[in-house]
Amino acid sequence: MNELNTGPVAESASRQRGRTYTLLILMLVYAFNHIDRQVLIILQEDIQREFSLSDSQLGLLTGILFAAFYSTLGIPAAIWADRGNRKTIITIALAIWSGMTALSGMAMNFIHIALARMGVAVGEAGCTPPATSIIADLYPPKERATAMGIYTLGIGVGVLVGLALGDFVADRYGWRVAFFVAGIPGLVLAVLVWFTVREPERGASEARRTDEIAPSVSETFGFILTQPSFVALLIGCTLICISANAFLAWVPVLMGRTYSFADGELGLALGLLIGGFGCAGAILIGMITDRLSARSLSWRPLIIAVCGGVSIPFVFFALGAETKWAFYLLYIVPSFVGLIYASIAYTAAQELVSVRMRAFAAAFSLLCLTLLGIGLGPWVTGLISDMFLAQMTPAGEGGGFSPVQQADALRRALYIILGLNVLSIPPLLLSARTYVRDVARAAEGLSARAFA
Repeated sequence: MNELNTGPVAESASRQRGRTYTLLILMLVYAFNHIDRQVLIILQEDIQREFSLSDSQLGLLTGILFAAFYSTLGIPAAIWADRGNRKTIITIALAIWSGMTALSGMAMNFIHIALARMGVAVGEAGCTPPATSIIADLYPPKERATAMGIYTLGIGVGVLVGLALGDFVADRYGWRVAFFVAGIPGLVLAVLVWFTVREPERGASEARRTDEIAPSVSETFGFILTQPSFVALLIGCTLICISANAFLAWVPVLMGRTYSFADGELGLALGLLIGGFGCAGAILIGMITDRLSARSLSWRPLIIAVCGGVSIPFVFFALGAETKWAFYLLYIVPSFVGLIYASIAYTAAQELVSVRMRAFAAAFSLLCLTLLGIGLGPWVTGLISDMFLAQMTPAGEGGGFSPVQQADALRRALYIILGLNVLSIPPLLLSARTYVRDVARAAEGLSARAFA
């Protein structure tokens, strides 16, 4: 009798452990996704000196050259994920981007490292669409924002490890070794994913249709366009993403030009600040979002708008901070709320479409967030910085510009980019007006064919 009673309980506990393990592994994969990006960020100054690059060229490396491949290749990866085995896609993708990160350490000029970063982008394109689709099948709506928040911890962990480890290794062994150290462990993780992660049943976490044939790309895209909350939220998150990636790429450079640091200090400090507080915020704000969303799902976009509005004055004053310690203190709030837009954007991509559209919806979100956010943010900021610098009278040795001038030009560029956070608030408020209705519409299992 006891065995019969404990059987379902044991099965449920096992299922809980299984989905927790999968979520943590996916978070770790996403962390490596960002470690391999952030290690380039902290090595920018070393690479710039060795290859004699301008700010706009650095912006190309961290921006459009990466984003063009990352965003566009996410679409075919998502189409595959909506039809095939998502674990297989993640394993292959992880192996590709980790290997290309290691190869970045062998670059001998700008073209070499640009090609290597394109290779990293090709691999990373296969991460988030299948991963968020898996998470949506493991966690029901009432737990989904928290689960996506845990997944986006990978950003914070990646920023922390990428900046701190990259700076530490580069100071002692050179920037090339830092790429090897960042890339090779990902190959080991790919093996772990292949042998230990299970592919979940689609729609298992909720009463959603799973017997439908995956619609075509045009049908899926057509349905997305009929969901105004999805479109408005994506516009708002894209504006935030442009600004966020500009600051992520250029704040280490600005601080290096403005303040003095001991070896390894800058990477560790920014890693703990952006990554550490970012991780805490992703969890706590994700939990708050789930609680508020139990009353109304409109809190999903509203939370992003509130967090974005609160962070703006702190960022503004941090850019003009006289000491690095004042900068650290002011940047705590932006770091704490900085990841929530990504986790809610991923959540929305799973809630506002049918089951067989989820990976594509995530990929379309990434297309906008990365092609415009990662692609334009760092690059445009570098262009604006170069423009301001060209208006100054050279004051450095040999007719060059001094570090103070370079820092001032970059600071002005970042002030301009910060304005995008203000512009993001209206579309987020518009998204909140129809979010509940659009979630219900997607939950009914309506096919895109009905709206073609």
